[in-house]
Amino acid sequence: MKSSLIAILLLAAAPAFAAEPDGLVLPSGFHAVVVADGLGPIRHMAIRGNGDIYVSTRHGRDQPSVGIVALHLGPDHKAVQTEHFSSIDQGTGIRIDKDALYAASGTGVYRFALGDTLVPTAQPELIVDGLAATNHPIAFDGRGDLFVSIDGGGGPANCPDPSVPKDAKPRGLNPCPVLETRGGIWRFDDSKPGQKLADGEHYATGIRNMSAMDWRGGDALYGAWHGRDATAKTWPEFLTQADDDAIADEMFRIAKGTDMGWPYTYWDGARKMRLMAPDYGGDGKTQAPEGKYATPVAAFQPQRPAVLDLAFYTGTKFPRAYRGGAFLATHGGGADGTVLPGGHGGYNVTFVPFSGGKAGAPMVFADGFAGPDAAARNVKTATYRPVGVAVGPDGALYVADSNKGRIWRISYGN
Repeated sequence: MKSSLIAILLLAAAPAFAAEPDGLVLPSGFHAVVVADGLGPIRHMAIRGNGDIYVSTRHGRDQPSVGIVALHLGPDHKAVQTEHFSSIDQGTGIRIDKDALYAASGTGVYRFALGDTLVPTAQPELIVDGLAATNHPIAFDGRGDLFVSIDGGGGPANCPDPSVPKDAKPRGLNPCPVLETRGGIWRFDDSKPGQKLADGEHYATGIRNMSAMDWRGGDALYGAWHGRDATAKTWPEFLTQADDDAIADEMFRIAKGTDMGWPYTYWDGARKMRLMAPDYGGDGKTQAPEGKYATPVAAFQPQRPAVLDLAFYTGTKFPRAYRGGAFLATHGGGADGTVLPGGHGGYNVTFVPFSGGKAGAPMVFADGFAGPDAAARNVKTATYRPVGVAVGPDGALYVADSNKGRIWRISYGN
């Protein structure tokens, strides 16, 4: 009842503005402006106390490295200065802590001292090095701890036994050796240079692919990650496509020792239960041992919307029901290129309210990024795909797009 009331308070009214840029659909009283465009393959954002924005990037086969993008905004909240610096990219994670900019590469985390200029003048320090080459979201607890996530892997075979013949069904290794150095979160000293994986504390385990992580003030670390793919395709004797669509992206409250269940299990969002994965003896019905794995505080399904960033609202400009809640950028499903006439899940900014310290039901906050109708929510046809969210010192929410490198500022009442 409480979650339903919050949803009514937040989202019941029609948008207050006649037309938002790019056809975005926002709750009543909210308005968006385009901050910057054409920034390239951008990912996450960190916003300084003076409003300067720092953006992480990725490069690919047809995309040159663009390092970190720095933006200084004018009084109209649009970029008046855009600079590219460093060659650090591919790590996704970027944060500001104690007047320093931290940015992850594919294999480590760097720290830039911030001065009076938009672009740091000194060379960065390498704080953590030698991590497995993947995305590394980062978070800080404000008490000297740096949290770094390391993806476990993906595909229908999540920790495959190499002795299984190629034409046979995948079987997972148990215990999964990947979890010794990946598939989890490590805690490091936020100011000590030259740390390696062995210097960190193995804080939590059991994640598949996580790019979304943030510390909720006065509470704990939270993260959201992608559920397994192609399960019904590999094991049609156990799961229908509807069963596969119910395999959720999962959001957790993460304390020391939390085990989120990958690769042994998955969360069925329709039945709200944790099931054993088929490559670990599951049949689409067998529940995981009770109490062994954590239960998500929120689940995102059907069709796994691909949660890629998470930011708790720390401002005071939004209505009170938003304060302390989580905004999540959902990049959109269908990464394998499949096109659904009704579109895939995601392609929006989702909000998870918190009341009394507990997460409520996810709800769409901002929509319309992919296009004017549901059919646009496909990888090949989407105009924009939300990839990053950050809360500015002005209390606005900033949203980044990976398709065209666009950033929007969403404010309330102005």
